[in-house]
Parts: sequence; structure tokens; C-alpha cells
Amino acid sequence: MSDSQPITQAIPVTWRSRFSPKPGLARLRESWIAIAQIVLAATAAFLLAHLVLGHEAPMLAATVSISSLGLARDARPGRVLETVIGMLTGILISEALRLVVGSGWWQLAVTLAVTMLVARFLSASPQFAIAAAIQAAIAMILPLGPVPFARLADGAFGGVMAIAVTALLPRNPVTAVLRDARAFFAGFDAAAARLVSALRRGDRLRAERGLEKARALQAPLDAWRTSLESGRAISRISPFLRGRRAELERHARILQAMDLAMRNLRVVGRRIVYVTDDGRPLPVPAEAMGEVARAATLVAASIDDISQEPIAREALLSIARRLDPAAMLPGAGLGEQALVSAMRPLVVDLLVATGLPPGEARAAIPRI
Repeated sequence: MSDSQPITQAIPVTWRSRFSPKPGLARLRESWIAIAQIVLAATAAFLLAHLVLGHEAPMLAATVSISSLGLARDARPGRVLETVIGMLTGILISEALRLVVGSGWWQLAVTLAVTMLVARFLSASPQFAIAAAIQAAIAMILPLGPVPFARLADGAFGGVMAIAVTALLPRNPVTAVLRDARAFFAGFDAAAARLVSALRRGDRLRAERGLEKARALQAPLDAWRTSLESGRAISRISPFLRGRRAELERHARILQAMDLAMRNLRVVGRRIVYVTDDGRPLPVPAEAMGEVARAATLVAASIDDISQEPIAREALLSIARRLDPAAMLPGAGLGEQALVSAMRPLVVDLLVATGLPPGEARAAIPRI
């Protein structure tokens, strides 16, 4: 957005935008591997339980597979295993109580109460208790099988297939990581650009909106972290993702540094809100902040292309060497010099994101 354009403007909404197929197609592209995992795991679990155990309708083999995998972005094997254990816990309790008290409406109530109490004791995760309760209810409502605990064996088949499919037919973790990283950096760039514009204009309102954008970065950062942790966990057990481990570790280093950079961008934003209160343009801090913002876009480019890392590093080192408040703003007020001082840790964090060790990044900043 150029400085001459208004901060906000009306966006026309047409019937085509309301009923556009693009969001649905995007969801299909993101979910097709997860759908394939679920279909394969549920079908294989049902078939194996039918052929190996001789069960006519091993329903829980399919439901455990479907529920444990799901379409959520966080498909870490540990999460899948935790869900499987929760569901098997519910089936076990339901089968045991059914042998003792039979089946009926009040038996269902007792089963659900006992299952959820036990599940909450075993795990702090609310999803664990809900997964256990759902499977306990299904096991209690279905007709009694010919063999005690037969449905527990069905559920175990479903859980094993879910974990096996997670390892042998993994979702592509890098695609999700890149998507979420780009979303975070787009927000970071928008916040930094608004703060630069505020300094050039001496506009407190723009500064406040830039600070709001910086504060709103937590959600995209959390999404990035979730997809990255999921990808790293899957890569540790999947033989097909071993070649991606180094790339995912590099992303983890960038994310850790950008978490700190996001926090320091908020500090810079608060300083800019303060110094623009009098409506006076501040061209020198604006130019420095503009250079930092442009260097951050190079860090963003390195997410896709590692060859951009040294380019971003050199750009940031050039900025870092000049971040001496007294030398950059001789005779300026304390507020402006404090703003330049606030930029220093932000540049250090961005340098660390390019792969520079933290000690070397701090040493690049002149002493004051």
C-alpha cells in the first residue's frame, strides 16, 4: 500500500466472491493426503479384523482409525497414539462394565461417567477424555459380541493401522510449514511497513495500527509452530521423510529467532507510537526501519530458497554496524535515540534467523 492511499477502504462483495469454489479447492489440495490416509487405514483395519479375527462387522476398527487420524493439521505420531490410547481406554471400560451391569440407558450413563473420570485422571488433554467417551458409548450401544472384549481387539487393529499409515504414508510436512511460514512473514512485513509509514508521516494512528498488526502475529506464529512440530515428529519415524529432517531443523531455527523478532517488533512499535505523538516526520529512523523491513523480506525469501540466507545476513550486518543512536541521530531527543536502541535486538534476532550464531549477531551491533 502506498502512502497516498487511505489506511482502510471498502471492499465490494459480490455473489461470485461469496460462492467462489477457490476456498473449497484449496481445502481439497491441503487435505487429499489426509483423506487418503484415513480411507486406507480404516479400510485396512476393517479388512484385517474381519479376516484375522473373523468378526462380521468390526465397526470399531474403522471408527478408531478415522477418529485417531482426522483432518487436523497436527498429525504428530504422539498425538495419534494418545488418541488411540484414549479410545481403547473407553472401549475397555465399556466392555468390562457391560459384563458386570449389562446394557441399557442407566448403564450407558454409568459407563460414560466412569470413562470420562478415568480418562481425565490419565491425561490432561480434553480430547483424550472425549475420544474415550465416544468409543465407550459406541461399544455400549452396539449389540454384544460373541466373545468378551472382541471390540477391544477391533479397536486395537484400528489404532495400529492409524499409526502405521502415519509413518508409511506421511502427509507432506514441508508444504504445511512453508504455507504457515509465508503467512507469518506476510503479517510481519505488513506490520513493519505500517510502522515505517508512520515514521515517515509522523502519524500516530498508523503507528498504532502497525502495533496492532505486530500484536496479531501470535496466531500465525502458533500455526507455523504447530505444523513444524508435527512435521519434525513425523520425519523422525517415517523412512520417507529422512531427507527432510535437515530442512525442518533449519525451519525450527528460523522460527525460534522470529518468535523473538516478533516480540521485539512490538517493542519497536510501542516506541514509534510514542515518538510520533507530536506529528513530526522522522526520516532518519524511518529509513533505518525501512532497511530492517527490507532485510526481513530477504529472511522470508530464505524460507523457500536457502541461497537467500547469506544475502539477508549481509544486508542485516550492514544495518547492524550503523545502529549507534548517538552516531545516527546526533543531537536528537531521547525518544528518537531510544527508538534506534529498540531496533538493535530486533536486528540481532533477524541475524540469528539467517543462521548467524547469537554471540556473533550481538557482536555485530556497536557498543553504546
